[in-house]
Amino acid sequence: MAAWTWRFEKTDGAEVQPSVEPEEFTTQGDAESWIGEYWKDLLSGGADQVRLFEDTTEIYGPMSLHAGEPGDTAESAEAAEAEA
Repeated sequence: MAAWTWRFEKTDGAEVQPSVEPEEFTTQGDAESWIGEYWKDLLSGGADQVRLFEDTTEIYGPMSLHAGEPGDTAESAEAAEAEA
């Protein structure tokens, strides 16, 4: 079974530890729902963007956690869910 995970980064792509520890998700929808719930906490904890992986394959990213900017998380997560 595939594992869906997030990578948390600064704007320069450097990996950072998330302020909210994610679980390992069994579906893309679960992973996207989680990021939709916690993106503000992650942003305030020092992450600027995220990348979604299925096992070791990058599915998409970087996706900004900064609201109102291109790649706005709420809009991007909703669009990604609509495509799933």
